[in-house]
Amino acid sequence: MPRILIADDHPLFRVGLSYTLKNLGFDVVAEAFDGQDALEKCLSMRPEAALLDVKMPRLDGLEACRQISVQIPSLRIIMLTTFSEPALVEAARNAGAAGFVSKETEASELARLINKMLELPDFRHFPVVNLPKLTVRELEVLKHLVTGLQNKEIARVLGVSPETIKDHLERLYQKLEVQDRMGAVSRARALGLA
Repeated sequence: MPRILIADDHPLFRVGLSYTLKNLGFDVVAEAFDGQDALEKCLSMRPEAALLDVKMPRLDGLEACRQISVQIPSLRIIMLTTFSEPALVEAARNAGAAGFVSKETEASELARLINKMLELPDFRHFPVVNLPKLTVRELEVLKHLVTGLQNKEIARVLGVSPETIKDHLERLYQKLEVQDRMGAVSRARALGLA
């Protein structure tokens, strides 16, 4: 059972995430209310992974990540945020984060990413990820898209009209920040969604 620390200055989010991860089989050994608290608890509790909010009082998530990475190099850190600016992603990577995930990510997907990160021997090469929030139907469309199906074929498989698939694809392109099918397939593979 992976040992996890969660750090976020919003109690409802922190407690909710803790409860969810416990139900998904993680051992949440500590919760921290800011970066300084996270650093101290990581040093004393020695979890295998830490989920740190980027924006926290006293010591922000990036600085906490930097200090934890130096003092406990084996600890895997995922930054949690509502922001997705490329400069912030790069700052997280430079601070030693193994991953970068949107707070809108589904709990099951976050659990999958944590487990994947913990399995990799060289987690520093774990991709920095900012997952868009996709509906179940958008994920289905995306998975069929990755296998090479055309709109009419996806529509037939899912029992909807080709126009509905076109609407789903337009929303997918927007959420994945791509222009076309090839971009969506490439981004899905990069995010581990395919």
